[in-house]
Amino acid sequence: MLITYAAIGLVSLGVSALTLFSGFGLGTLLMPVFALFFPMPVAVASTAAVHGANSLFKAGLLHAHARRRLLVIFGLPAIAAAFIGARLLTLLSDRTALFVWEAGARRFEVTPVKLALGVLIVGFAAFELVPRLRSLRAPARWLPLGGALSGFFGGLSGHQGALRAAFLSPLGLSPHEFAATQAILACMVDAARLVVYGASFTFASSNATGAGIDWPLVGFATICAFAGALVGKWMLPKVTVGAVRTLT
Repeated sequence: MLITYAAIGLVSLGVSALTLFSGFGLGTLLMPVFALFFPMPVAVASTAAVHGANSLFKAGLLHAHARRRLLVIFGLPAIAAAFIGARLLTLLSDRTALFVWEAGARRFEVTPVKLALGVLIVGFAAFELVPRLRSLRAPARWLPLGGALSGFFGGLSGHQGALRAAFLSPLGLSPHEFAATQAILACMVDAARLVVYGASFTFASSNATGAGIDWPLVGFATICAFAGALVGKWMLPKVTVGAVRTLT
């Protein structure tokens, strides 16, 4: 239990500070840590709760700088697509194992939801590590499509921020505008997907997961994320978005 709290708390604090600049990273990095200790759907839902609370906190710190037009043309498609992605996650979580393998005394199952989320983790990591992919930027006319893609993958796995950054980075937003707009857009997607997760497996043990949310742990991770956001706000005038994006 102590290892669980230490690992999740440290990641929540450190990555939350980074995400204030880069606009992505908390869900991408925190979800795999939760998945070390919980079934995959529960890990995604737990991360969504921390991510949503942290995004709301950051939005409260910076909301005055948000670009309202972007909240409409990017945010509304994101909300609609988040419902679809979250529903797909719940459908995948009900499927039986594709195959089973053993290593020593341990038995492992590869389920559709584990396979799908594993592929997405590797894919989004490649998106950030390969220079040609990392430098991709979309023209402003594709903002509604960017919102839909960001919302869909946010609902499915929590990987929403990197896509948002790819569509918002070319717009020439100031660091404060970028951080504030990202935070409110993240709140919109998180609210939509938490509705679906809640109806499926968040508030009770599910047949698919066999476990529910560990709310004290989620609360602890949220407090750590708030502390990280405050550290990030203090550092905001001192660093560049590009440097923190690379670090994330």
